[in-house]
Amino acid sequence: MKKKVIIGTRGSKLALWQANWVKSELEKKYPDIEVSLEKIKTTGDKILDVPLAKVGGKGLFVKEIEEALLEGRVHLAVHSMKDVPTFFPDGLHLRCITKREDPRDAVFSRTGVKLLDLPKGAKIGTSSLRRQAQILHLRPDFEILQLRGNLDTRLQKLSDGHFDAIILAGAGVNRLGWSDKITELLSPELSLPAIGQGALGIETKTEDKYINDLVAFFDHPETSYAVRAERALLKRLEGGCQVPIAAFGELSGDTLKLTGLVANPNGKVFVKDVIAGPKENAEAMGKELAERLLGMGAYDILKDLYDVSPPGSA
Repeated sequence: MKKKVIIGTRGSKLALWQANWVKSELEKKYPDIEVSLEKIKTTGDKILDVPLAKVGGKGLFVKEIEEALLEGRVHLAVHSMKDVPTFFPDGLHLRCITKREDPRDAVFSRTGVKLLDLPKGAKIGTSSLRRQAQILHLRPDFEILQLRGNLDTRLQKLSDGHFDAIILAGAGVNRLGWSDKITELLSPELSLPAIGQGALGIETKTEDKYINDLVAFFDHPETSYAVRAERALLKRLEGGCQVPIAAFGELSGDTLKLTGLVANPNGKVFVKDVIAGPKENAEAMGKELAERLLGMGAYDILKDLYDVSPPGSA
């Protein structure tokens, strides 16, 4: 039995909040275990002046932490689910998906004006092509500007007058206790969330039975069904950060409703559809919805950006 358990985490304020939350829950459940954090700087943390779409996308925020897991320097890793790629290195897996915080995108407006009421040509800060495409689909007149950095850095840039409004994930803002700064939360109809947005993922070594059993209580079945459906869609689309892809699963009783979206970055080509069925079919539904989107025009958007199998071939 390991009396000392080490959690691997990024060093941002939000990442540390999330890892400390996992730490405190473990200590509550297992008072005889000593839990510590190992802060690890990832490639995504080092590159702050380039859009993520240009430097390789999702794995940027997990690669170095996964290396620490495989080398045994840490026993588990805590990630924001929206940063977790759909493929894992040999020997690692996603053990738990935690209960989802509010998955919606949050708007912070310098003047307190709601997003769609902002003046023509307003400057909107976001690092997400997904948000960019959906906003430009609604308001093609907006000017979208790149916004990278930690949450507090981004909010400071808004205060300093670089933008008229910025858009962030509401979950992270809520976790840091800054929800009073939010101008509005965008409904999924206006801005479909990122895959896994609002949930945390706990990654472990596949063969480490002790740690896998230790963290099992974090898994939240309802969130897990929804997020696994979203991730199955993303996996079939072979998507990263180079293209606007969104999906959102909602559970009502035993029925899962999944909405998926693929667009081009300027929001002019916009492919969206919905599927519903038994929650047990979550991953099959995600793949089926991806196939539908590909057939509706998503394939033409994606094939210009990377190699993607045509509809019906995967």
